[in-house]
Amino acid sequence: MSGAALVAIAASIGNLLQGWDNATIAGAVLYIKKEFNLESEPTVEGLIVAMSLIGATIITTFSGPVSDWIGRRPMLILSSILYFLGSLIMLWSPNVYVLLLARLIDGFGIGLAVTLVPLYISETAPSEIRGLLNTLPQFSGSGGMFLSYCMVFGMSLLPSPDWRIMLGVLAIPSLFFFGLTIFYLPESPRWLVSKGRMAEAKKVLQKLREREDVSGEMALLVEGLEVGADTSIEEYIIGPATEPADEHVVDGDKDQITLYGPEEGQSWIARPSKGPSILGSVLSLTSRHGSMVNQSVPLMDPIVTLFGSVHENMPHAGGSMRSTLFPNFGSMFSVTDQHPKVDQWDDENLHRDDEEYASDGAGGDYEDNVHSPLLSRQTTSAEGKDIAHHGHRGSSLSMRRRSLLEEGGEAVSSTGIGGGWQLAWKWSEREGEDGKKEGGFKRIYLHQEGVPGSRKGSVISLPGGGDATEGSDFIHAAALVSQPALYSKDIMEHRMSGPAMIHPSEAAAKGPSWKDLFEPGVRRALLVGVGIQILQQFAGINGVLYYTPQILEQAGVAILLSNLGLSSASASILISSLTTLLMLPSIGLAMRLMDISGRRFLLLGTIPVLIASLVILVVSNVIDLGTVPHAALSTVSVIIYFCCFVMGFGPIPNILCAEIFPTRVRGICIAICALTFWIGDIIVTYSLPVMLNAIGLAGVFGIYAVVCLIAFVFVFLKVPETKGMPLEVITEFFAVGAKQMQAAKA
Repeated sequence: MSGAALVAIAASIGNLLQGWDNATIAGAVLYIKKEFNLESEPTVEGLIVAMSLIGATIITTFSGPVSDWIGRRPMLILSSILYFLGSLIMLWSPNVYVLLLARLIDGFGIGLAVTLVPLYISETAPSEIRGLLNTLPQFSGSGGMFLSYCMVFGMSLLPSPDWRIMLGVLAIPSLFFFGLTIFYLPESPRWLVSKGRMAEAKKVLQKLREREDVSGEMALLVEGLEVGADTSIEEYIIGPATEPADEHVVDGDKDQITLYGPEEGQSWIARPSKGPSILGSVLSLTSRHGSMVNQSVPLMDPIVTLFGSVHENMPHAGGSMRSTLFPNFGSMFSVTDQHPKVDQWDDENLHRDDEEYASDGAGGDYEDNVHSPLLSRQTTSAEGKDIAHHGHRGSSLSMRRRSLLEEGGEAVSSTGIGGGWQLAWKWSEREGEDGKKEGGFKRIYLHQEGVPGSRKGSVISLPGGGDATEGSDFIHAAALVSQPALYSKDIMEHRMSGPAMIHPSEAAAKGPSWKDLFEPGVRRALLVGVGIQILQQFAGINGVLYYTPQILEQAGVAILLSNLGLSSASASILISSLTTLLMLPSIGLAMRLMDISGRRFLLLGTIPVLIASLVILVVSNVIDLGTVPHAALSTVSVIIYFCCFVMGFGPIPNILCAEIFPTRVRGICIAICALTFWIGDIIVTYSLPVMLNAIGLAGVFGIYAVVCLIAFVFVFLKVPETKGMPLEVITEFFAVGAKQMQAAKA
């Protein structure tokens, strides 16, 4: 996935600029105070540092909705321009007021980058490495801080350090970021699909995934447009719909159904399973016990348990999750070469699809005509009815599998949508008010479940198949079943379309709605996102970060470095740069573990270490341990705190907030979470001096330790594990879990 990785690296340069700016102003303010005589005006000094926070808070209020309106890429371009303008004005700044204006503009750029880069990476990254790529902003930010500290330290050794050059150097990397956003970064494919620009979305996906066949993911992005659709969990025994199997289908078999995949002629036969389901068991416990889902942990959110039931079957190592979790799905797709293409119909449709998705010439017409078929034609509504219930041989043409794209002699298919999930549709009917039967397709997200020991070898068979035992061509799968995002009865009656439907112009033009925020699943996701952002800010990172030189100076480390011939300012900057350097390997380890151990595991593993390091800082400041032990304990505690913070509580809140919201309201929800982040940052920053005067350094660290303890409880009870899951499936889980809880309370 080098295409997606390179795009994520390029986007994360925006966070490198943020880290660069934070470190530069921390060093430059020492010299700004001297030039403008601010020693007696601490309010103005604090305002110079905090003006970027104010700018970030202001711009964040608008960034999410505007990015939903005009796109993610234009906002990243604007961020780079604001960085550049702010740095040029800081380089010129003739007085404090111009400097404050420059810091405000710079804060606008910071706010856009911090808010939208995780969102952009989540929408472009494949599910299996989304956590790794979304940890890049944390790595880039810390790397920017280290590089900036090195620059400021070098300049501090000069006879007359110039703070304007320190701040103005930011213009160079911001110009580089501008070039990347203009000439390299594509628009988010999910945003393009939400606007009906299918040809562009497919072209971007092909670039990101570095393959031509992206039909499965294209269908997934369309289905992700729905917010809070009614979702149920069912369970199936699934097998390949080969021609020999079709011959054994019995008319009137009401149990057997046909599932259709997103590619031409791709289908499976399935039968509802009567046995216990892992997901179904979790939901049944929810309905019976409400919040008492896990009897050993009475207050644990059922959504946490629901997500956990999926990850019990997830692989614990790298590689292809799809091939690990769906070993038999691979065999279903490999039968494509068994049926030679004797009909011209498939070839003609392949050619037609290529023309529809072309980016030039006819592609322009395709983008304008959003009533064109979204994906390959699969079957008409009448054919879907026949296949689902009768298996008529007359429909075998539409059921014939098309050959997969071959590269280097190997078949390549995009049938999986990431994390071991498959996307399919089924035909269903119900009796209307007038007594007539009404039919339509249902969307299904499939996930293979492990067959319990008591069921292995059980007599669960399908026509033409066999038992659903290990090693057979039939698998036991849980299914999230809901209404397709763009289903319309009028479309089904008048247009020849497949289960992926057609993208109607009114649906393409529909933007985010504030009422969508009140959907049960979105509300629950907002609770998780806002809660974890608040706890992150009050866990003490800014207190420890801003007062690191003071903490270490009290411990005696700064004095030791000063004895080596360094000034007090240079010693403080050097200490901060060395601390930042030690954070980089920790972030690298977090990148490695983010998609293996998971977000929840890293949070639960690192927060207790944060608590322990804060408690040690409290003890070392309260009890007189002697100069050497005090210096050693304080230094080690600060370093451990920083390293563990950047492994868990640093990057994961932004990663989670970029994953748990539906496409249509993702920008708005991200803005709400980011606004919470910046408001918390401002509160902590301005309350620190007051708290230090009132309760001292030990009291402040004691409060931070208590907040970290609360954060651990919150994560354990409320934050689910999202590693490896497609974004659209994550939002479905929030929706089904929240609605089930509502039903249990009713």
